[in-house]
Amino acid sequence: MDLGLKGKRALVLSSSRGLGRGIAEAIAGEGADVFMTARSEDKLKAAAEAINARGSGKASYMAADLKTDLEGIHRRAVEALGGPIDILVANTGGPPAGTALGVDPELWTAQFEAMVLPVIRLAGLVIGPMRERGFGRILVVASSGVIQPIPNLVISNTLRSSLVGWSKTLSNEVAADGVTVNMILPGRIETDRTGELDAANAKKQNTTVEEIARAARASIPAGRYGRVQEFADVAAFLVSERASYVTGSLIRVDGGAIRSV
Repeated sequence: MDLGLKGKRALVLSSSRGLGRGIAEAIAGEGADVFMTARSEDKLKAAAEAINARGSGKASYMAADLKTDLEGIHRRAVEALGGPIDILVANTGGPPAGTALGVDPELWTAQFEAMVLPVIRLAGLVIGPMRERGFGRILVVASSGVIQPIPNLVISNTLRSSLVGWSKTLSNEVAADGVTVNMILPGRIETDRTGELDAANAKKQNTTVEEIARAARASIPAGRYGRVQEFADVAAFLVSERASYVTGSLIRVDGGAIRSV
């Protein structure tokens, strides 16, 4: 299936590793040009070089902090890609683990400014040209915790949930202009971040990482953690021309882990 992504211009946030990098690779593999951003220049450089070596869509990058240089990221992306952004993949780093009663009050503000405000502000920068051209894709990478809260991840559960109402509202406002807004919800996908969370849970429960992972796999109907490529393939479809009638949706990629319908 041709996804119609050849020549499209995509800005992918937090894309030096994990899910963000996987999405950038999948989109570029379909012919889109991608602009990657994160704080680690070395990891970004390696990721962009790997994409460019494959010879389909091209990758460029900028090492920056979303909290302090958001306008600069947008400006550099437009310059590097040679035109307005067609696709915004709003992926932000995960917050530290913690319980509802154990979070420092000041940390709530800091994480809101890191995880929520950049998504809303960047969408505001790209949405006008998208509506004028009659095509645009905004895909927010969140977490299955917005449907079924994940123990020991209260910051993620809370702040990512705030983007659910925002994205649904925005999707209704721009749908008639050919712009879709969706959220993709990973379950346990095998990344460095998942390993870090398993380690945090093991410490909290005074057990081993292996035992935490074994219990997690047992709770997933698919019986395993997901692969980054499996997740990224779904994301590539959602930002494609083929997904033009999918908007305002929460798409789970979790191996059936969420028990609700």
